[in-house]
Amino acid sequence: MMEWARAKQAEEDDAHAKKPDSGPSPLAEGQPEDAQEPLDFDSAKRLFDRTMLHEALGLTLEELRPGYARVRLTTGRVTLGGVNGGVHGGVLAAMVDIAMLRAMVPLLRKSERAAGTVDLNITYLRPAVGDYIDAIAEVLRKGRTIMVTEVTIVDSGGRLCAKGRTIYALRPMDRGGV
Repeated sequence: MMEWARAKQAEEDDAHAKKPDSGPSPLAEGQPEDAQEPLDFDSAKRLFDRTMLHEALGLTLEELRPGYARVRLTTGRVTLGGVNGGVHGGVLAAMVDIAMLRAMVPLLRKSERAAGTVDLNITYLRPAVGDYIDAIAEVLRKGRTIMVTEVTIVDSGGRLCAKGRTIYALRPMDRGGV
């Protein structure tokens, strides 16, 4: 049984490594007409890359479009400490939350406000090792009160290291409180 599981994982790794960009997110038709702010990648990247937490972790914004974001972690002393010298699992979980936020923000309408992460889970599949680690976030569904996002974490060799899923709360802009 274990041999079958190893062979299946190797097949999936090979397929993922050969797979080009996964293409547009299921919500990639673009920003809503009444988006809170127009998507400007250069401005978003400057702001993202200069955020103190992102700087401390070595994170940069590599791609951004409505419902999709790719965040890169350059590995180093601060981020290592996980299994087999890989990136610490807590850092990978933070990457899930951070990449999700970047993918969802361009989808927010002027009538909506972000109300926080309701649920975040991550399944670790192998140590995340290499010069860099990418977190690729895709919004799967946006409803009136929640947004569901899936985040794939791959190492610099394109190998699948972890999968995350988040549920994020949305509230009407005119309602006070949470």
